[in-house]
Amino acid sequence: MCGIVGIVGKSPVNQALYDGLTVLQHRGQDAAGIVTIDQTNTLKLRKANGLVKDVFHTRHMKRLQGNVGIGHVRYPTAGSSSSSEAQPFYSNSPYGITLAHNGNLTNAVELKRQLFETARRHVNTTSDSEILLNILAHELTLKSDEVLSPETIFEAVTRMHRKLKGAYAVVSVIMSHGMLAFRDPNGIRPLVFGKRETSSGIEYMVASESVALDANDFEFVRDVAPGEAIYVTLDGQLHTKQCADHPAYSPCIFEYVYFARPDSTIDKISVYGSRVKMGEKLGEKVSKEWSNVDIDVVIPIPETSCDIALQIAQTLDLPYRQGFVKNRYIGRTFIMPGQTERKKSVRRKLNAISAEFKGKNVLLVDDSIVRGTTSGQIIEMAREAGAKKVYFASAAPEIRFPNVYGIDMPSANELIAHGRDVEAISDLIGADGLIFQSIEDLVAAVGECNPEIKRFETSVFNGNYITNDIDQAYLNQLDAIRNDAAKHANPQPMANGLELHNDEN
Repeated sequence: MCGIVGIVGKSPVNQALYDGLTVLQHRGQDAAGIVTIDQTNTLKLRKANGLVKDVFHTRHMKRLQGNVGIGHVRYPTAGSSSSSEAQPFYSNSPYGITLAHNGNLTNAVELKRQLFETARRHVNTTSDSEILLNILAHELTLKSDEVLSPETIFEAVTRMHRKLKGAYAVVSVIMSHGMLAFRDPNGIRPLVFGKRETSSGIEYMVASESVALDANDFEFVRDVAPGEAIYVTLDGQLHTKQCADHPAYSPCIFEYVYFARPDSTIDKISVYGSRVKMGEKLGEKVSKEWSNVDIDVVIPIPETSCDIALQIAQTLDLPYRQGFVKNRYIGRTFIMPGQTERKKSVRRKLNAISAEFKGKNVLLVDDSIVRGTTSGQIIEMAREAGAKKVYFASAAPEIRFPNVYGIDMPSANELIAHGRDVEAISDLIGADGLIFQSIEDLVAAVGECNPEIKRFETSVFNGNYITNDIDQAYLNQLDAIRNDAAKHANPQPMANGLELHNDEN
């Protein structure tokens, strides 16, 4: 999962890009990058591993001049964390194109081969984002004898949609022309755009989440529709077009469970509102199925689950307490690069308040259970703090299948729910009782906020991959490169075979 931003402004955009990436930092903590185009039509680039605040210093910001630019925060789904994989990427032909991407192409191997055989383009990294860049460049080359009009650009995106499979939200700048942004035909990964009126004219911004618009005082206009492309010329003329043959909303439901900030709105759905609904549904399930369970207090595992836990407590008419204090300077454990690092980070990240646990039967609430390591350690911490019994509730259903659309849901064998029932999972994490949200209730909770969306991407729960191109052979190959042992043994894979799916999106 990554975060992207792009701005066509009337004044320097470096600070606005920086501020946008800062509020999208939760989407990626591995690397960050910004590209701007200055008044001499020269590209200015700064990208490196690290948090936004560590990558960009005053000297870098001074060099990032220009009224147009894009930015990216990186989270690697697998494989290389090399700075060479940081985005945005750049190609000098045609025109000069720079691009940033959030998502994952599921047919990257085939696309790489086609690029070499038909376009004589070489992909130099393990990133499928570089493949996207080269495909866009190639499609624009096909019409290089024509004026690069908005229609010509939209035709290129249409041809791309017909080739690409998987999930992608893309922002790109074409030198001397403008900013292009587009979203995959299923709308799996989020993308929004907004505008800001200034004395010099209207400025436009695209971003992964609406909070990036809010941080820069841009007015939210709407979500980019599945398959839609948005093109803004350097002088600020806005053009939009639906470029997919059969677009259909199927947004990733895990955005609402875990990834997105609660103050974001994605596809007309309030992330905060959807989490409140998740808590309401799960509270009703706890009340129905655990009517004989004696619970004294509801305690969230901060921070994503706080709104969910509060609603569960209200539904059950139980006290809600903050039993854990979070160190806000530790990264999100879900996106730590390896199991050892995740284990070390949990106790650095959380500390229990003994008074809230001592002598009580507690219900701990988390957004989800992936590997189970974090959940087990937190339950152990609750017992050490004096809890008599520790029950556990997950706002998401059992995660049984790997994600192929840009989230590091790891090797299937490393998912604690893979091949296990609820009782076995409960025993492994050391809980006195475990309850999961049903997939029907999760879909209902999120969908209630926008009834127009009839389907969500829920493959990690049910194994139904909406792009219809995923088979067991693909998952087996993915397993071979995504498990923690493989990452440790080969931290910087070569760009061949399925390793091209090791994108940083």
